[in-house]
Amino acid sequence: MSTNTTSSLPPGITDPSQCTLDICPIELATIPYIPTLPGNLLYLAIFVIAIIANLVLGIRYKTWSFMAGMASGGALEVLGYVGRVMLNKNPFNGDAFLMYLICATIAPVFLTAAVYLCLSRVVIVYGESLSFLRPRTYTILFITCDFISLVLQAAGGAIVSTTDDRATSDIGLHIMQSGLIFQVVSLVVFMVLCAVFFVRVRQSHRAGREKLDLNPDFVELRSSRRFAFFLYAFSVATVAMVARCGYRVAELSEGFNGAIWGNEIEFMVLEGALISICVILMTGAHPGWCFSRRFKEAGYAMKNLKAGKGEVNEASNLTDNSST
Repeated sequence: MSTNTTSSLPPGITDPSQCTLDICPIELATIPYIPTLPGNLLYLAIFVIAIIANLVLGIRYKTWSFMAGMASGGALEVLGYVGRVMLNKNPFNGDAFLMYLICATIAPVFLTAAVYLCLSRVVIVYGESLSFLRPRTYTILFITCDFISLVLQAAGGAIVSTTDDRATSDIGLHIMQSGLIFQVVSLVVFMVLCAVFFVRVRQSHRAGREKLDLNPDFVELRSSRRFAFFLYAFSVATVAMVARCGYRVAELSEGFNGAIWGNEIEFMVLEGALISICVILMTGAHPGWCFSRRFKEAGYAMKNLKAGKGEVNEASNLTDNSST
């Protein structure tokens, strides 16, 4: 796959993948600069450490779904930065370029899935009566949106990786861009619903309705510093993800020859740094630890199971009383 025309290739070279820096200008490379080695190795190390940390914490606290999202996203980030490190050695390496482009683009889809899974737990910890939607609805809605975004981005990446035709490659880019736009819209809606929920929590406090509105099972958890830390980290990570996706939409909208595409500093700050912030915060404020080992208990499935047991016990008591 080539991102440039062959009209300016040196004599005897029929494809940019045959180039080296000794015989071809850097402008013919898949990205028009040599990726910095220290910066990309730094991000690579951050994501490797994050994967290990999330696997250890996920197993310890049994937060399987959160662990799957964070570890999968981290693994794709690692592959993406491995591709960029390979491009440092040979900026004309088409396989390394595709590894970087596709993996680094779709990796945050899995990270946002992990973030989405947390909101239903937060709603249950505070109280369902304060939410417009049921906890399960949040999970189903946004995981579905995440899946649609993933399909669009993956399909676009597949088209880009399997064609040498410029027009077809542009179609693939547009599909990837549409997936990113869908991801941005989903995240913005997610942020709005989070904001509305916490406004309702604040209003409940001001009206003195805590005992009526808030879940009595999680009083100590809500007042803990760990949980407050999680809420701040959760909020900042979500904002960082929105900013990153907005940057990638703008980057791909210009194509492979745009000014944003050719600016490594912007990539390192608005892609690498923002995703690193998200991963570091959500790993440091791991829900297994911040929920004081009650993350699973705050799940809607566990809540429904408890409710079911309560109904069975109540029915049993009524039967016993009637028999006496």
